[in-house]
Amino acid sequence: MAEKLVIKVTAGADAPERCSQAFTVAAVAAASGIEVSLWLTGESAWFALPGRADEFELPHAAPLSDLIAGIQSGGRITLCTQCAARRGIKEEDVLDGVRIAGAQVFVSEIMPDGVRALVY
Repeated sequence: MAEKLVIKVTAGADAPERCSQAFTVAAVAAASGIEVSLWLTGESAWFALPGRADEFELPHAAPLSDLIAGIQSGGRITLCTQCAARRGIKEEDVLDGVRIAGAQVFVSEIMPDGVRALVY
């Protein structure tokens, strides 16, 4: 059975420590060979856009753009459908490799045996 970690991050620049923790855990898990699915919801939705991660700063934390690259090298990043719509974000706007999907896909990812989900 393959290990998989699903992380839903709701925080963005409004709660930088919580946001950074979610991205850090996802990147470390991906680097460790664990299949990772990071879901961007709420204010973290903005990080699906090119350049937005470069604007994020938190002392003593890895750059968000580096963490995103690490996550994408060993996992998937998904932007919540409703969160994208509320912010006027369209599929053509997001970073390469980021998909837009909704609750049905999230539930299908967290239900199989061996999957662990975290919400930040």
